[in-house]
Amino acid sequence: MTAGGPRLAACYQADGAGYPAVTRLLLRQLAAGWPPAVAVSVRAPAGSRYSAAGGWAKLANAGSPEPVPADADTLFDLASLTKVVATLPLVLLLHQRGRWSIDDAVARWLPGAPRSPVTISDCLLHAAGLVPHRHYYATCAGPAEIRRAVTAELADAAPGQPNYSDLGFMLLGWAVEECAGEPLDELAAREVLGPLGMTSTGYRPRAPLRRIAATEVDGDQRPGSGLIWGVVHDGNAFALGGVSGHAGLFGTAADLGRFASALLTPDRHPVLSAATLDLMTARRAGARALGWRLRPDAWGSWPDGTIWHTGFTGTSLLVAPALGAAVVLLSNAVHPVRRQGRLAAFRSRAHRAIRGALARAG
Repeated sequence: MTAGGPRLAACYQADGAGYPAVTRLLLRQLAAGWPPAVAVSVRAPAGSRYSAAGGWAKLANAGSPEPVPADADTLFDLASLTKVVATLPLVLLLHQRGRWSIDDAVARWLPGAPRSPVTISDCLLHAAGLVPHRHYYATCAGPAEIRRAVTAELADAAPGQPNYSDLGFMLLGWAVEECAGEPLDELAAREVLGPLGMTSTGYRPRAPLRRIAATEVDGDQRPGSGLIWGVVHDGNAFALGGVSGHAGLFGTAADLGRFASALLTPDRHPVLSAATLDLMTARRAGARALGWRLRPDAWGSWPDGTIWHTGFTGTSLLVAPALGAAVVLLSNAVHPVRRQGRLAAFRSRAHRAIRGALARAG
């Protein structure tokens, strides 16, 4: 590859078990210029692991004239992976410690909230009857007003069939803070990210801009125009100061791989007990478990018990306990503009190629 073209650095295990189809796919995508950057980590039984990273953290002329290369240390805006990487573990940890029950009404832990039958579990299952999303950053004057507006949504919420909603996890983030008596970002760092060895992951990244993948230019998540780089893409999370239960985390593929590996060894998980992790996947509504989606049918033939989640910026995490495997796929697919239809197809191709490699290695 030339210095000015797409770049991919891939590392294989010494035993030679490889993922040539995955590498070819990533190289083709990067050579075509989209997504600008990508990082992959496949955690699997010994001899069949895979990692890759490359492309451009920021394209030329997107906010500044020089492009910025991406590598394995690049921090990506994890978007809605925040829900399962930070908020869900904290909710379950408080349940495990007896500080609350996931069957508590979430309003109990939200001072000033209207009476509501919505439980913590309902919010985790996206079955609270809340709308998917509102642009509070455009209609509310500051974090306090956003919190009041989101909390007021409980008055009309009727639990029922799952309907994916950011609002439920915004409420959970505030409820966690009330129950634990500490800010969400500090709790996540001490109770989840630190014990899991996720040293590069957190809210409001302090790393130099060159280590952070840029996201959208002139999108709809800000009142004004310009490049979003180094701060969370989601408008509501940004208006809340960069910390929320639904979005705000930045991290590397290696760190997300550590998170996934811990889920593959529930008897040795450093934060949650095996019983708590069983609860996480046993409590279900439709094609959802607590926090997670089930049955990634569009991504290939993954076995029963596989859990997964995606993030709007181009991130995803899949854990397949039956295979002892997990897949982290991070990208800045909304940079410089979003292409959600292409993103769905790319995710499908990448996961199908990885599934094929795992089948051959197994």
